[in-house]
Amino acid sequence: MLGSTHGTLTTDFRARVEACGETPRTAVHSTTAPSAQDAAALDVSGRPLRSDVPDLDRFFRPESVAVIGASDAEGRPNTGITRQLIAWAERVGARVHPVHPTRATVFGLPCHASVAALPEQVDLAVLLVADPLPVIEELAESKVRFAVAFASGFAETGDAGAAAQARLSAAVRRSGLRLLGPNTNLNAFEAFRDDLDGPAIALITQSGHQGRPVYALQELGIRLSHWAPTGNEADLETADFISYFAERPEVGAIACYVEGLKDGRAFLLAADRAARAGVPVVAVKVGRTETGARTAASHTGKLTGADAVVDAAMRQFGVIRVDGLDELQDTAALLARARRPRTEGVVVYSISGGTGAHFSDLATEAGLTLPTLSQAKQAELHQWIPEYLNVANPVDNGGHPVGDWRGPKIIEAILADPSVGVLICPITGPFPPISDKLARDLVDAAERTDKLVCVIWGSPVGTEEAYRTTLLGSSRVATFRTFGNCITAVRAYLGHHRFTASYRSPFDDAPRTPSPSYRKAQALMRPGRQLSEHAAKQLLRAYGIRVPREQLVTSAAAAVRAAGLVGYPVVMKASGPQLGHKTELGLVKIGLTSASQIRDAYRELTDIARYENVPLDGILVCQMVERGVEMVVGVTRDDLFGPTVTVGLGGVLVEVLRDAAVRVPPFGEDQARAMLTELRGHALLEGVRGAPPADVDALVEVVLRVQRMALELGDTLSELDVNPLMVLPRGQGAVALDALAVCR
Repeated sequence: MLGSTHGTLTTDFRARVEACGETPRTAVHSTTAPSAQDAAALDVSGRPLRSDVPDLDRFFRPESVAVIGASDAEGRPNTGITRQLIAWAERVGARVHPVHPTRATVFGLPCHASVAALPEQVDLAVLLVADPLPVIEELAESKVRFAVAFASGFAETGDAGAAAQARLSAAVRRSGLRLLGPNTNLNAFEAFRDDLDGPAIALITQSGHQGRPVYALQELGIRLSHWAPTGNEADLETADFISYFAERPEVGAIACYVEGLKDGRAFLLAADRAARAGVPVVAVKVGRTETGARTAASHTGKLTGADAVVDAAMRQFGVIRVDGLDELQDTAALLARARRPRTEGVVVYSISGGTGAHFSDLATEAGLTLPTLSQAKQAELHQWIPEYLNVANPVDNGGHPVGDWRGPKIIEAILADPSVGVLICPITGPFPPISDKLARDLVDAAERTDKLVCVIWGSPVGTEEAYRTTLLGSSRVATFRTFGNCITAVRAYLGHHRFTASYRSPFDDAPRTPSPSYRKAQALMRPGRQLSEHAAKQLLRAYGIRVPREQLVTSAAAAVRAAGLVGYPVVMKASGPQLGHKTELGLVKIGLTSASQIRDAYRELTDIARYENVPLDGILVCQMVERGVEMVVGVTRDDLFGPTVTVGLGGVLVEVLRDAAVRVPPFGEDQARAMLTELRGHALLEGVRGAPPADVDALVEVVLRVQRMALELGDTLSELDVNPLMVLPRGQGAVALDALAVCR
């Protein structure tokens, strides 16, 4: 298992944000108020900053197992399950106690009439009953630690099933035991190969069948240590198993198939634990589309969550999201077994110039770095490769050198180059004996190097000796069947190690107490109402976010005086608690330069508001700020994760461009800057067509201050939209020209 080295972030922005001035999720079985020590583990929004790691040792390796509803009657569904459980218990060294009210024995084992009649306290109870609820209290009285409920008909079936699952969850919380399911299966009790070594994959799936491809990796020599089929997650959830697996020494990677997340914060804390430990988490998360989200909800009764937020949250905490099950198995397998890269340079080596060019195009497009080999290295390679072939990267050997003593020399020379961290050899189809010898040479080289060697065996047959025996027989060569899966896996491998090398948990620095700004902001909030622009800007000002010089007036004469104080030219805008898009209603006047224009504008604005029946709290006379890049920074609430912070290109085209990045608090300066680089229009901040570079530092500071606002006002602020935020040239700051705030 790979470790991680924590870097440090600069603290200047954090210090300045600290200076400006959801109901807590309690422990799973807590029935009392949090203690002072527990409260210290909550952030300023009341959300937990750490989570307990459930001790699941006795779940996966129990000493004793009770099978409730056991049967050995031919033709009964419970009979096959009982047989499999007995076989599994024998493999893990557990004692089995069948429980059935009318049977004396089951498969030759003494059968007990009830849970109370069990001869010992058992670690695990497997419930083969249609309604597990009545059994939970019996298990609690017998102090059973874990239970598995296979029964379906709960939240996946609709409102009535969801109510039944809520009753089951409540009973489990009262009982003190931990429950897997309902609507789960026997995957946790599969037979895992014990003849494989090396770091293992731990598997978590909400749909059992979707884990089959990863389970089958054992037939290719990839070790699997655990399988947690979480089902409806009435109690134990994906986050619990991620936290547990991240601390298991044998686990090299965690592979997940996720339909819905039960608790957004719990998932982030689990991902954070894995990131701290350097254990990669690879996940398929369904729900990218409305159809996928609807299907997932009907299957597991979970809240899928806005996919853009889920995607950002996973990326923020280092979870590698892939789309297909084939990508899941290939990426998890590589990350579990490959050593930490020495450098990120990728070299492509092939027996065909066409193959090398094709793969190099795809790899470069995907963001992999293909360094040009030095002239000295190219000259060295040309000792064995004809001069007319390209060896700069990709390296084309022309085919013939592979068949003799030159083949190993070429591979050894490439791997010796300090700019190379990964060697990828695409073999698009078998071409014996050349391809057989090439595979053997690559395996031999991989055994002697600490650099990653990848082979793509493109044959659709897959029965060739070079593939089945030579390549798959090596634990040091990563073998793929497609270009795409290789690129996806290598990109994830390099990205994971880059991420963990500098990872610092944002939960360590999350604010725990309100800033001085909080009390000022509370006085401005109006529950259930939208604030006027003037009040919304006061909210921003309370958190140290710069707004233009402006005055709110209620007469034309006052407007003229205000313009003199603010300084011409000015902008005049209607301000009221129900106003959203003022421009569309003609309620904004810009570039006013005289008292007569001020009086005319005041009269026109109030007339329009009266005609449109829009109540006003006054007219804003504002400083006019023209030069800069228009951005938008905002807060929205996600049903799964709570408050989220968004930054993007702003102005009147914000809804057309839809160029935005999102993060889930807490996050640090590094993530705030990363948000900006994700924008398609990021170049605008760097200065284009003669425009000066924008004050990116000021923009980052605004993002962090808005995050602080989101954390502190999470229970009262439903939405915040700062648009446009005018980011001035470098060194001149950023000014919030308009703002909209909606209270919960």
